[in-house]
Amino acid sequence: MSLLSVRDLSVAIGAAEPVDGVSFEIGAGETFALLGESGCGKSLTALALMRLLPEAARIAAGSVQFAGQELCALTEAQMRSVRGGKIGMIFQEPGASLNPVMTIGAQIAEALKFHTGKAQGEKIVELLAAVGIPDPARRATEYPFQMSGGMKQRAMTAMALAGEPELLIADEPTTALDVTIQAQVLDLLDGLRRERRMAMLLISHDLGVVAQMADRIGVMYAGQLVEVAPRAAFYAAPGHPYTRRLFAALPDAASADKAAYPMRGIAYPLRGTPSRQRRLLTIPGSVPPLGTQHAGCRFVERCGEALPVCRSTPPPWREYTAGQQVRCHLETAHTLPAESADFAARAKVGAGETALLEASDLKVHFPIRRGVLQRVVGHVRAVDGVTIALRAGRTVALVGESGCGKTTVGKAILGLQPPTGGTVKLQGKLLQGLAPAAMQMVFQDPFGSLNPRLRVGEIIAEGLRALAVAGDPALRVAELLEQVGLSGDMVGRYPHEFSGGQRQRIAIARALAVRPLLLICDEPTSALDVSVQAQILNLLTDLQAQLGLAYLFITHNITVVDYLAQEVAVMYLGRIVEYGTVDEVLRNSRHPYTQALLAAAPQIEAGRDGNREYVRVAGDPPSPANPPAGCHFHPRCPWAESRCRAAYPAPAMLSATHVVRCFLAGS
Repeated sequence: MSLLSVRDLSVAIGAAEPVDGVSFEIGAGETFALLGESGCGKSLTALALMRLLPEAARIAAGSVQFAGQELCALTEAQMRSVRGGKIGMIFQEPGASLNPVMTIGAQIAEALKFHTGKAQGEKIVELLAAVGIPDPARRATEYPFQMSGGMKQRAMTAMALAGEPELLIADEPTTALDVTIQAQVLDLLDGLRRERRMAMLLISHDLGVVAQMADRIGVMYAGQLVEVAPRAAFYAAPGHPYTRRLFAALPDAASADKAAYPMRGIAYPLRGTPSRQRRLLTIPGSVPPLGTQHAGCRFVERCGEALPVCRSTPPPWREYTAGQQVRCHLETAHTLPAESADFAARAKVGAGETALLEASDLKVHFPIRRGVLQRVVGHVRAVDGVTIALRAGRTVALVGESGCGKTTVGKAILGLQPPTGGTVKLQGKLLQGLAPAAMQMVFQDPFGSLNPRLRVGEIIAEGLRALAVAGDPALRVAELLEQVGLSGDMVGRYPHEFSGGQRQRIAIARALAVRPLLLICDEPTSALDVSVQAQILNLLTDLQAQLGLAYLFITHNITVVDYLAQEVAVMYLGRIVEYGTVDEVLRNSRHPYTQALLAAAPQIEAGRDGNREYVRVAGDPPSPANPPAGCHFHPRCPWAESRCRAAYPAPAMLSATHVVRCFLAGS
């Protein structure tokens, strides 16, 4: 018998139905994943199950039965005993969901008191320990701002477990986390599910996360489920055209064989032919807006295999393979069309040996001030001796966990953050103060970096006018919009009128306005769906081939690095610990930290072969205000030796391009 049974659930907002006829079941101890792009109705479905819909929304039709009880028939008072008790929920943004003026312990105590009648301190500490928070008694007295992103997500999980739920709803629980912290959280959730035989509804747009966690998967598009399948069948042969396009848009879609690490025999996920020589398949258009009237299949406008019947008749459910159902008129899967061009030109770009950018021994130290007189008592060593070189037409990826100093390196190179020490040279000329127009930056959050009060045309032309660039600004703006794949008639719109992918294109157009030689891209695809990510990666590669641009690409997405970069620098606690070509670092890594980053990255191969094991690094990175003696990574390294604790390792040259700071690099 199913623990949760959802039948023909529909949610209405005015005349629109953003969730329309959704049906699925979840058994005790089972994980069911809802997968799809943003705007498909995944989170709204979860909020409907919890009866937490916004005021404008209502459940228009359908049934939600939990343990045989019809939730839609309960009063609000009755629903309170279910919500947070029998059904717990972990929200997408723990920073926004936790009360900033209450300690973590006090917030857990609220949930305990409501659902159990008691708020014992021992139980609070027990819950924090159960979710893997070190020193739980002390952490219970801390406020959310004193915790890292991973710790806040664990605290949210402890609150959700306070009522001892039978079903846990996890809404994008790892979206904003680094791969190592993400691996810890996924390991925690899966362990709790097994230990407590707790059912889980996992909401995600990450195919790798779903592969590691789910038993069954439901794919949502425009408010409807379009495919439901067991994990193995889903990853072996996705059936719906939308699902197959999501897979094709992945940068690692070429292959991912398993082999062994050259060091200590760890399973290594990246092996085989990388996809960087092929153009990523993109899904044209976007998810239909709320209120769109659909006569036939909802995916028809974006589907390359659509038949005439697809436009006029809603597709029926049919069995694709054993246990795998697809809502589609097509009888068999068609071969997806290839993109029109490849990236053969990439091999010709960057042939010159002269460095465009040289950053030598770059340091950024922030003073720590205490007392009435605000005396300096120490320094936060955000960047501590970084040396990096970049040639024209090449991409260097800067990877590492949050807080390791990646973004600070980019800002220091541009002069947005004055460096404490070191030098930055562009085309051999020493830079002082703000960088010249030849260096521009694309920020992580396109919406936050675009002025909401200015129209798109004004945003792009702002740099042209400020630097008195010759030529007609209006013509240049129209040219730039066309260059990034947008229409010239969009100049009169405001940023809020565009999708996330379109806003990122506008940010790239603004950076290109003054004809730079170098772009520093700070996590430009981290907040985007896989389909939009593919569009941005194709665009960046096209621009590099056409204009000979150099990219310093800051990211924690390993598959994006493998696709886009030629060289990789791995940062840990303000220092580069491994540097080399993309094949040297990703396929022959020699630093334990690099290996842990690679192994922790979710891989869709886990969905095909059933292997959910991955390496995780314990704990969070130490504070850069008080870095450990010796090798900074030794407190988290499973192979640390006495010499690792005594001295910081010198650079080991494994080849002309491969440098590692590790005593064990040659073993």
